Amino acid sequence: MSMLRLYTRVLELLGKEARLGWILAVANLLLAVAQFAEPVLFGKIVDVLSGKPQSGMLASNSAWPLLAAWVVFGLFTIACSALVALHADKLAHRQRQVVLTDYFEHIMQLPLTFHTGTHSGRLMKVMLNGTDALWRLWLAFFREHFAAILSLVVLLPLALYINWRLAILLFVLCVVFTLLTTFVVRKTYGMQSDVEAQYSDLSARASDALGNVALVQSFVRIDAEVQGLRFVADKLLAAQMPVLGWWALVTVITRASTTITVLAIFTVGIYLHAQGQTTVGEIVMFVSFATMLIQKLEQVVSFINSVFMEAPRLQEFFDVLDAVPAVRDRPGAVDTGRLSGLVEFHDVSFSYDGKRPAVEDVSFTALPGQTIALVGPTGAGKSTAIALLHRAFDPQSGIIKIDGMDIRALKLTALRRNIGVVFQEALLFNRSIADNLLVGKPDATDEEMRVAASRAQALEFIERSEKKFETHAGERGRMLSGGERQRLSIARALLKDPPILILDEATSALDAVTEAKVNAALDEVMKGRTTFVIAHRLSTIRNATRILMFDNGRVIESGTFDELVAMGGRFAELAKAQFMVQENARAGIKVK
Repeated sequence: MSMLRLYTRVLELLGKEARLGWILAVANLLLAVAQFAEPVLFGKIVDVLSGKPQSGMLASNSAWPLLAAWVVFGLFTIACSALVALHADKLAHRQRQVVLTDYFEHIMQLPLTFHTGTHSGRLMKVMLNGTDALWRLWLAFFREHFAAILSLVVLLPLALYINWRLAILLFVLCVVFTLLTTFVVRKTYGMQSDVEAQYSDLSARASDALGNVALVQSFVRIDAEVQGLRFVADKLLAAQMPVLGWWALVTVITRASTTITVLAIFTVGIYLHAQGQTTVGEIVMFVSFATMLIQKLEQVVSFINSVFMEAPRLQEFFDVLDAVPAVRDRPGAVDTGRLSGLVEFHDVSFSYDGKRPAVEDVSFTALPGQTIALVGPTGAGKSTAIALLHRAFDPQSGIIKIDGMDIRALKLTALRRNIGVVFQEALLFNRSIADNLLVGKPDATDEEMRVAASRAQALEFIERSEKKFETHAGERGRMLSGGERQRLSIARALLKDPPILILDEATSALDAVTEAKVNAALDEVMKGRTTFVIAHRLSTIRNATRILMFDNGRVIESGTFDELVAMGGRFAELAKAQFMVQENARAGIKVK
């Protein structure tokens, strides 16, 4: 994306604030015109005092009217500048919050495949750095940069009108600045992109270490992680220094050009004055023009530099903002309210890479209230098939129906409102227990939360804590044990009360005692719902209505537990292996 297109997008994100932006643009134009009244009036006053006959629009034989006009323009400039700065601040702050929340909403809607391949620390860094960059550019643009650009547009024609010979010096100065800035931007653009990549690495590495602080401490990795972070920081610094050097060169040349330009104007002005082609007042006027031009060019260079420095951050921001959710509402999608739970898969196939199918030609029907178990080796397609049900992805072929309707004809929110998920890893917010339960039903009463917690075997440990339902769960629920976290996630599903329930290895990481409590809670939550159970422990699906045996993305066997064991196929082998382990364990035989 070119820098011009990038900055156009920055201004497009003003949204509803665009109207105020136009008002500020007009105010900046008035400021640009008013600012040049000062050097013009200054020159005219010098000519009046030196006895030079006056002509033209500001002709006056007395300095007092010119001085009064100077005061008026000065007061206008002060008042207008203050109003522009105030409203530019308000615009930038208001719109930053709007864009930040819009960006957050956007990334929350992106599919799980996007989040799986993108570090959460990087997404946070992109969000905060991107919105901060937008804020800085909006603020600087309307406060000073736009006025500086307009000042150049006003100054050069005005200088030509007053004295074209002296104006040529100002044009030369502008050309030199333009060439120098263009050269430096092209020289350092790739360098700054590398700097931003190093910032992303730094953010991701720090976030990764903090998210695994228990692992870092237990394996005595603190020094190693600090050294790793320091190494990334050193690479960042090494990439940043050449960029800073080039822009420091621009600053030095800018300062030097002030002296050179003023000397040139005096030299040429003295010569022209001797020829009767200019006045002392015009020489003074052009010296003021030159000083002002240098100031405005510095602001323009600062503007280009700020856009250039922010460009990689904004590019990252727009890359994420432009990511289109693979799964979204179709035109005309409907919300049917609560569904009954009839689920049908018809020849459903899906591939992550377009080469090897993750799910292939899967067909089955789950009647309302039935329990369907999905078993098979890791990577067989069980989780992918269920992910297709709640539209984490859409199948490349085939159709999935609920209550006879294609799930793609339903609004995503309507579909997912009818499906509850209890994950293998209990996902909890760093908030109170009540806040985590209310995710299932935001308007639930205290009594409804107590009933759900009781049915999930969670009320006992909640009541034991001093703050009860206001007890903080900690980051990812780390203030609670594994069994407590899992029972809270079951209570959350109970509170949601969905007609369709998905249990994704809900007890695989629990000890025997805790598993018994969680299974009792699961028996409660499964009552009267169409339930899909992904399981490796076959003991947890003994009473399933139907078991689907997956292998290489296909359903190779289907039936009840007893039917599949009687078939003597792959499921029977799996059942036999698990029962042998249990029998050996009871006999006290050590299994290797």
